Amino acid sequence: MSRISIDPELDGGNPPHRTDLLRREAAPLAEPCPNKRVAGHQARQINKQLLLDSRAYACERPLTSWWALLSTLGLFVGLQAVAAVDGFPLFVRLAASIIAGLTIVRLFILYHDHQHGTILKKSRLVRAFMLLYGLLTLNPPSIWKRSHDHHHRHNSKLMGASIGSFPVMTVSRYRTATRGERLAYAATRHPLTFLFAYGTVFLYGMCIRSLIVNPRLHIDSGLAILTHFGVAVVLGLAGWDLLLLCLVLPSAIAATAGAYLFYAQHNFPGTRFFESAARWDYVSAALNSSSYMPMGPVLAWFTGNIGYHHVHHVNHHIPFYRLPEAMAGMPALHNPKSTSLSLRDIRACLGLKLWDEERQEMVPWPGGLW
Repeated sequence: MSRISIDPELDGGNPPHRTDLLRREAAPLAEPCPNKRVAGHQARQINKQLLLDSRAYACERPLTSWWALLSTLGLFVGLQAVAAVDGFPLFVRLAASIIAGLTIVRLFILYHDHQHGTILKKSRLVRAFMLLYGLLTLNPPSIWKRSHDHHHRHNSKLMGASIGSFPVMTVSRYRTATRGERLAYAATRHPLTFLFAYGTVFLYGMCIRSLIVNPRLHIDSGLAILTHFGVAVVLGLAGWDLLLLCLVLPSAIAATAGAYLFYAQHNFPGTRFFESAARWDYVSAALNSSSYMPMGPVLAWFTGNIGYHHVHHVNHHIPFYRLPEAMAGMPALHNPKSTSLSLRDIRACLGLKLWDEERQEMVPWPGGLW
């Protein structure tokens, strides 16, 4: 089973304030060579300026946010209605169910931005809706927000990188791991884990595991399980077709798409992991350990521009609909490390298993086996 995305004992809190980031960027690094010290200082100044420049885009446009939420929700409800009507041909209902699954992904981006405090954070109505969304989609707010905030604070650090993300084991650690540890780690990166993310990543990883470890802190994880399966029972009693087309299939599509997108945003050829916290800084991690995934307008809409992930990690307060604008407006973001949704790139990303400290890159299993 997957152990992805959570650390139930993690303290809460938001990613560091910008002033904390700037202070961190200004902290000197221990380098024996004066030339390297100069280069390091220049890099920190560039990173500092990038953070400052990103503030111009970290402003919500409330009408745009409301339109994004209401139009997406309206489309989802309409698609669910089509999928539920027995009088429509099965292929029409099936198509509506599949598109509804993709629409759940877009709704997740709205949920994601709301949890960051980026959009519609003052609306009680939106807050209630987002809570309901998190419960219905097995993304309970308590564990999701805490683990995701940790992910932003520690993106690409080998120590702590697995909290709110997929675990990363080094080649040297793998050599000394027990058979059980190897199997458990392999399960988190197996293609079947992504294919069945509905159960492995979300039902187990986000809900069951957090509830078992700390039920008092994550009571909403239990509520998510009850809510989701309560809806399943109601739909099942109404008809197996409603259960399949209105819940199981769209949830499975959204879970698989979401799990893989998040994985590929940080596990791609050329990504960087930092073995030493002293060598890590926020902006360098965003630019070197978060991918850009170019997409056409349709996929970009359904995924809420999440392909601009390096921009999001530079400043998580930039609303999703302003990420393309931010990338276009900041030259430092114009040449990111990238991957795509082509079969070749998907295979390349899924083939990465271990961090090689000597080669400073992700590598496949020893012997090139999956």
